Amino acid sequence: MAGANSRALIRTMALDLKLFTPARVGLGRTGHSLPTAEWLRFQLDHARARDAVYEELDPTSLPKPHLLLRSAARDRSEYLRRPDLGGSLSENSRALLKGGDYDASIVIADGLSATAVHRHAPLVWAALMRRLEPESWRLAPLTVVCQGRVAIGDEIGERLGARLVVVLIGERPGLTSPDSLGIYLTWDPRSGRTNAERNCISNVRPEGASYEGAAAELHWLMNAARVKRLSGVHLKSGAGLIEP
Repeated sequence: MAGANSRALIRTMALDLKLFTPARVGLGRTGHSLPTAEWLRFQLDHARARDAVYEELDPTSLPKPHLLLRSAARDRSEYLRRPDLGGSLSENSRALLKGGDYDASIVIADGLSATAVHRHAPLVWAALMRRLEPESWRLAPLTVVCQGRVAIGDEIGERLGARLVVVLIGERPGLTSPDSLGIYLTWDPRSGRTNAERNCISNVRPEGASYEGAAAELHWLMNAARVKRLSGVHLKSGAGLIEP
């Protein structure tokens, strides 16, 4: 009887948890295996994650005007095998960037989920543009990068002469989140910057951080970075504005 009561309690707790998370809890079982429906759902989510990784970026779906760039990775296969190549520009793309005097450079890159970029980057970009005052922020031309990693923003910002760089990029897909967008901010961008020198807002999508909330958080970070002249672990966000 005690064992039956314990199992019933566990089932009840699992059902309660399912109300608060998309994680795989309370799946049930058939003998020693998952129920067929749950196994099929797992395979579907796995396929969606793989599709997001291999999807090609469609620049026509992104804000215009923009400057289209490519990383040193020749194709998607090489990009996935050589993360270092995704962090640097191709020679042809380097030649397209002209130095200037800019407060910020905004970069949109496919990362590991072009799906996330197609769905969310234009809306985050638009929400941010509504917050940035043109008279107080001199923005470099918007750049879009195919086969790009986060670090490629450092080279772009440095070559454009921007004081800070913001990278909107598709994050590594999960089994419940194939379309999660990440936002990275780096003050004084230049090649060789580490992740400790960046600030990150992650999981931007309707099921995570909202577009307006992420834009508000990013706006706060941009202003704070400009005042303090730094980013990363030494720049602590106090905005708390990334709630959905």
